[in-house]
Amino acid sequence: MEIMSPVGSYESLQAAIQGGADAVYFGVGKLNMRSRSAANFTLDDLPRLAAIARDAGLRSYLTVNTVVYDEELDEMRILLQAAKDAGISAVIASDFAVIAAARAMGVEVHISTQCNVSNIEAVRFYAQFADVVVTARELSLRQVADIVRYIREHDIRGPRGQLLQVEIFAHGALCMSVSGKCYLSLDAYGQSANRGACLQLCRRRYLVKDYESDLELLVDNQYIMSPKDLCTIGFLDKIIRAGVSVLKIEGRGRSADYVQMVTRCYREAVDAVAAGTYTPARIADWTARLRTVFNRGFWDGYYLGRTMGEWSRRYGSQATENKVYLGRVTNYYGRPRVAEARLETAEKLHAGDRIMVTGATTGVYTGTADELRLDRDPVPEVKQGDLFSFPAATLLHRGDKLYRIDTVTDEY
Repeated sequence: MEIMSPVGSYESLQAAIQGGADAVYFGVGKLNMRSRSAANFTLDDLPRLAAIARDAGLRSYLTVNTVVYDEELDEMRILLQAAKDAGISAVIASDFAVIAAARAMGVEVHISTQCNVSNIEAVRFYAQFADVVVTARELSLRQVADIVRYIREHDIRGPRGQLLQVEIFAHGALCMSVSGKCYLSLDAYGQSANRGACLQLCRRRYLVKDYESDLELLVDNQYIMSPKDLCTIGFLDKIIRAGVSVLKIEGRGRSADYVQMVTRCYREAVDAVAAGTYTPARIADWTARLRTVFNRGFWDGYYLGRTMGEWSRRYGSQATENKVYLGRVTNYYGRPRVAEARLETAEKLHAGDRIMVTGATTGVYTGTADELRLDRDPVPEVKQGDLFSFPAATLLHRGDKLYRIDTVTDEY
């Protein structure tokens, strides 16, 4: 079982490694489905990305999964060649121009969910070109299991001669449209979701207005086009029994702490299933931890037979913890294991507060500011402008971002 984590920055890449990912996926430039919402990498980043992943024992996947136009074909081929030269493991694609070009170059192809693979005939077709197929997010787990069984019984193999693998989304945001094929953003603002430019109008609250009168209705205080986030941690054993090969975590636009937490929980859960320690108590613990990072509430998607979505009850994240930016690390002293930082904002940090530090090399460090010092003197708190020190068990780096972690009180 491969755990595949989203990467939108070098911080997230380190976080995925820390969380126990087996593979990471990321975008470069504009030809990917998160071209606006994630801090995408450049062509020059590809060798470094591939090297970091390879040194950590991870596979690396480049998303080139938008619709591609004629005037972009040369740009697409340059991107694929750069990926091949850098040693990227595979390309995730949906447009057949990308699939064909990658195959001609000898680059491994994975079929994106944008292809809406929902049946065995689609599987047989794409097996000519790809080694991994992502099934449509609208399928039930029984339907996924039937596809996996068909692949095994009929010995369907990809171009590299290996049995075709099935990948599914395991955690993260879901879209109200079928496999992300939405035109709401394009219709309203001329920004196409199928070109990675979705403005997420569906996440807002709307009034329903009677065309022939002034009657307006706010429907039950629900965000009726904004689904809750997918969470499969509670039935991961069923997913494994279905024969799925890859678990995909959504969230290239999310922060490094999200990547680390979600990856770590699913890593622990997969290992627990294998070890026979996958219990209700551990499921409850993983779910509580997953709720501490960005989420719109959780539901099980369509995997267990539901035909309609569950909708978010309010706008934005419903995380049970919130990180507040304070400043940056200015130095780290290895022998006493002490970090120095400057508090840049109007927020305060108190001794005993929980903290988080993120950075391109550090990844994600969480701990407690057990002691704060100004000019070597212990103090109960520090404020804007203070240059202070605190103990940190892990090596931190200059320029790392420092946050205070607050517990969120749910008022809904």
